[in-house]
Amino acid sequence: MVRHISNIAAAAALLLLAGAPAHAQQPAVQPRAVVELFTSQGCSSCPAADALFTELAKDPRLITLTLPVTYWDYLGWKDTLGQEVFSKRQKLYAKARGDGQIYTPQAVVNGAAHIVGSDKGGIDKLVKEQGKDGFPVKIDLAEADGALRINLGTAPFTGEKPAVVLLLQVSRTATVPIERGENSGKTVTYANVVRGISRIGEWKGEAATLTVPIETVRSAAKADSYVVLVQGDPYARQSAILGAARGPAK
Repeated sequence: MVRHISNIAAAAALLLLAGAPAHAQQPAVQPRAVVELFTSQGCSSCPAADALFTELAKDPRLITLTLPVTYWDYLGWKDTLGQEVFSKRQKLYAKARGDGQIYTPQAVVNGAAHIVGSDKGGIDKLVKEQGKDGFPVKIDLAEADGALRINLGTAPFTGEKPAVVLLLQVSRTATVPIERGENSGKTVTYANVVRGISRIGEWKGEAATLTVPIETVRSAAKADSYVVLVQGDPYARQSAILGAARGPAK
């Protein structure tokens, strides 16, 4: 059964995640969509979605991200990958959409539309709808001289506030044996688990270049890759993802 939580309270600013790799260069295949999974080790409905995301992660046209939440920890098992910032990100999405829908497993496509995270057909449909034109902001990544260089292209932009540039640190895979709670006795493998999120700049429609020290990119424990996002400010109800790029693995 899908687990819902009501009563959203806006928290934290919309963040981006950073990962950790070395010698980077933009992949040849441009991503068409970013699909985020809000999941929990304490939710009996979530393992099916977690398994689906390990399959979706194999599609080079998608950037999949797993963000374990913390609000089910009281049920008897504290999520070993959960972070409060992920719970806040999910709540902020719900506020930006204006629908108040917060549940697990929840998939959010391109920061705009949501669906049950185990619904493959529904996710495929949203990816086609949300990703049919690709991302308007092109992002090129390159690592050299101890720094990650992020080149952002130009695109029409009418937001009330600048879009944010986020760096997400990612573990490509993580396997967790769950000892208590609703999934007691199960061992679950997760794909592209976010280990850290940081805001590294802004984008206002014009070409820009950001430089981040490699030690910052690699700072999150157990991260072996990273993702850069350009995303609308959710406080202005503009949480759509405008650009995305994946860094290489270590």
